[in-house]
Amino acid sequence: MRWTRSFIAACTAGLCLWGGSAGAAQSASNNGNATSPAGGDEWWRHAVIYELYPQSFQDSDGDGVGDLKGITSRLDYLRDLGIDAIWLTPIYPSPGVDNGYDIADYTALDPKYGTMADFDNLVAEAKKRNIRVIMDYVINHTSDQHPWFKESRSSRSNPKRDWYVWRDGKGESATDKGQPPNNWQSWFGHSAWQWDETTRQYYYHYFYVQQPDLNWRNPEVHTAMMGVLDFWIKKGVAGFRIDAVSRLFEDPEMREDPYMPGYNVYGDRNIKHKYTDDMPGVHDVLKEVRRTVSKYPGDPVLVTEADEPNVEALTKMYGDGDEVQLPMDFQIADVNAMSAPKFRKLFDEIENNSAHGQPEYFFSNHDQPRQWDRYGDGKHNDQIAKLMAVLELTTRGTPQMYYGEELGMRTTDPARIEDVHDPIGKLGWPKEKGRDGERTPMQWDGTENAGFTTAAKPWLAVPPSAKTYNVEAESKDPDSILNTYKKLLALRQTNKALRDGTQASIGNDPDVFAFLRKSGTAMVLVVLNMSAREHSWGFKPDEYGAQASATLVPLYSSPMPVAGPLSPERIKVAPFAAMVAEVK
Repeated sequence: MRWTRSFIAACTAGLCLWGGSAGAAQSASNNGNATSPAGGDEWWRHAVIYELYPQSFQDSDGDGVGDLKGITSRLDYLRDLGIDAIWLTPIYPSPGVDNGYDIADYTALDPKYGTMADFDNLVAEAKKRNIRVIMDYVINHTSDQHPWFKESRSSRSNPKRDWYVWRDGKGESATDKGQPPNNWQSWFGHSAWQWDETTRQYYYHYFYVQQPDLNWRNPEVHTAMMGVLDFWIKKGVAGFRIDAVSRLFEDPEMREDPYMPGYNVYGDRNIKHKYTDDMPGVHDVLKEVRRTVSKYPGDPVLVTEADEPNVEALTKMYGDGDEVQLPMDFQIADVNAMSAPKFRKLFDEIENNSAHGQPEYFFSNHDQPRQWDRYGDGKHNDQIAKLMAVLELTTRGTPQMYYGEELGMRTTDPARIEDVHDPIGKLGWPKEKGRDGERTPMQWDGTENAGFTTAAKPWLAVPPSAKTYNVEAESKDPDSILNTYKKLLALRQTNKALRDGTQASIGNDPDVFAFLRKSGTAMVLVVLNMSAREHSWGFKPDEYGAQASATLVPLYSSPMPVAGPLSPERIKVAPFAAMVAEVK
């Protein structure tokens, strides 16, 4: 997920920024079954991943819900945009309590998305376009409707009883269930323990009541879950995004979590998840997962949802190069402010991570409000969206986009509780409105349902903004957010410094985040003004390995096009402007 655009040093009215075309199209990736070239040039190092929320991308059969045939019909759009891989959020059979993250069968498909033949066709058609498919691997829990859990809860002596986490309550008796085993809380509110009358014990659920946690201390669980990976890689997938990986283990001593000041939106006392997050054992599982997928050709990739508290903790996800290739960097995703000092600090930390791991950057996903809203100031949101695109797509790492961010899609929360689908929105209304707002249908055109469906009513309402922020309209506007992404994605593939180069920050300006990408003699400067005021900025190229006489040749700039060459020692930068320029 990331960007570019430039300014004028010698421009009459004080500032101009450039929006010129990046030129060449995206280069072809390795095919899905090829092994990586020598030298560690695995496909995922240069890929751009695009997160698809299948329910919301394209409906092919008019039932108001997106599906696999719909995704297949839009592969040309993704290819032309410059995408290398798509990550599908869960498409497995599910009761739908958590929009598919409550899985009832890991090796089948929910009929609402289509058949296995539809999936095979999607993979095949994507491969023709050099696009890989990444599946969501929900490793922490299943649905309470999964056959494993149905067996587990049937009796205390069932062979699958220990596949989940069961405990007696406090003060339990033959006639009284007592209290939950301890004070652990669900991420979605209230106790993490649910009483089950059939066998008169509590089971543990970090998330919804209907999502019991698997017991990863049981070797049989390991065997079954590694089999899931085998199944899907044999179906042609290129890797997995691993869900909620830090929650796999709980404290075996069942110690109480410490309380913190205040209350959450569900009315519970705030708690620190000290004994249910990042417990010993997580990294052993990641090593096992890596060994399992590495048996197969094509460099299968592992991406983790690793919302760690700092970069040091995130770095542990790489292991010794034997765990995850791409841990998602929530630290950078959640800066949630136009702050040059914060971005500079975090990018420098991850660039110098002790594991020398490949960064994985994103700014929006299905669990957080869209970046157009979180980073916008209410006045310059479209320009800030372009700046954020530059930040996402010109930094060193693997970008992960979220569907529709390339259009400037915005968060559109339900106006009434009656319209809420997400259970946390129903539970926490009105303080917590849930995650429906960032999951609304993709905006293809300006028609009533934005070209998403022919149904009278899609599963979530199409936002009013779809009338103007849509693929059809933005494709015709050379200065649109969509065309900004296309230019940047093409630049990322064709410019050696942006594709392969190192990254180093320049200066400590409180308003401007600037950095250099360098590969051999190729050097690209990126300048981002993260303030609402015009700024004068510059650097001395000879201090960074270039000739003292070097000039800047703009590759992309915003808000206005800029011609070059420019002097690097004095650049006028417009409010929220972004420039990408070759240093020559």
